[in-house]
Amino acid sequence: MDRTRLPHLLAREKAEAGRRCPRSRDAYARADHLFGRVPMTWMNKTAGPFPRYLDSARGARVTDIDGHEYVDFCLGDTGAMAGHSPAPVAEAVQRRFAGLGGATAMLPTEDAEWVGAELTRRFGLARWSFSLTATDANRWAIRLARAVTGRPKILVNSYSYHGSVDESLIVVGPNGAGIARPGNVGAPCDVTLTSRVAEFNDLVQLERELAHGDVAAVLMEPALTNIGIVLPEPGYLAGVRELTRQHGTLLINDETHTLSAGPGGCTAAWDLEPDLLTVGKAIGGGIPAGAYGLSAELADRLLGRADLDLVDMGGVGGTLAGNALSVAAMRATLEHVLTDDAFAHMAKLSERFEAGVRAGIDAHALPWSVSRLGARTEYRFASPAPRTGTESAAAGDEELEDLLHLYLANRGILLTPFHNMALMCPDTTERDVDTHTEVFAAALTELAG
Repeated sequence: MDRTRLPHLLAREKAEAGRRCPRSRDAYARADHLFGRVPMTWMNKTAGPFPRYLDSARGARVTDIDGHEYVDFCLGDTGAMAGHSPAPVAEAVQRRFAGLGGATAMLPTEDAEWVGAELTRRFGLARWSFSLTATDANRWAIRLARAVTGRPKILVNSYSYHGSVDESLIVVGPNGAGIARPGNVGAPCDVTLTSRVAEFNDLVQLERELAHGDVAAVLMEPALTNIGIVLPEPGYLAGVRELTRQHGTLLINDETHTLSAGPGGCTAAWDLEPDLLTVGKAIGGGIPAGAYGLSAELADRLLGRADLDLVDMGGVGGTLAGNALSVAAMRATLEHVLTDDAFAHMAKLSERFEAGVRAGIDAHALPWSVSRLGARTEYRFASPAPRTGTESAAAGDEELEDLLHLYLANRGILLTPFHNMALMCPDTTERDVDTHTEVFAAALTELAG
């Protein structure tokens, strides 16, 4: 790769984005009443000087307000892993909201038990409760872990992703000790007061931190996903489970992104045995929804505690948690869209995507790598693939990433803007995957000079 070509190619693609998307550019310029000019500040994490504005979306396709259609491998950063507006979810939402009425009434619906039973079938956890986001599910799981263990601290992996949970915004510093994650905004206290941290794939470091005896729970992704895919090494996850049990620490699996591994995420695919499990985003088919599950033993311990007000106190998720609309959406998504057969189809397409990327990398002998987790594939600017979150963060290359994202977007392909992640949905096709393979190969040829 000729890096001297990068600035020129990036300038060309930025200019092309402005030429192709004048309505998006102008809408962004007019958004004076929005903080950061966008509805949610993450939307500014995009290659180029402005984001493309959504007009419509269906299945694996997105159309912007300038009329350009895109093959969407971002899928709302996993929120739309079921595809955009899948028909069964749209029908269930319409029936609940317009037909029956009552999106939220502070009353349960029978759909909730169906969803709980299905989540038990998929993940193995016996008892379930609902939230509107996985962040909220993680916050409640943390509270329950502290309540039942009497311990104050939570341990996470460096550069793992658990939403905006304050306890998770800690990384391993240069001297091996935990420090606040760079860029964290408005931390309520020094994160080392609430948290401990260990590198993913490092059982020695994990055991050292657990030995302090103050960790209520290890909150982890079974594979890191938001700093690039970092897969567990053989024996690592079994070692985590053994060490947490040895030290009287609960284990929480956050499957919000790793759900891509299959219908029951990594927990089912790899035979894991967490005490709690959290999941969100995709399970509502695009409608805000999250859930947390507990083992039967842990649920009984908590419900048997007369000193805990599990009805009214403790941040159970907010007034809208478990509302009739989101529960109806979860049932439709799990029953009719993100089915076992759909996951098999998505994984097969992801294998095809991985092979296409690998062929492009090999054709130019680039020192890059590609990793896959079921329906999710990601390429990295490092070889071999990073084995820890800190290694993965160090492998970032913002200029190169921006070029590839802009190059693809200008030719009708969207990747997740936070990294080089491509996710398949039930409506993704082989032709969609092959289109990426062709455009990716063309980008590499231009980079080679």
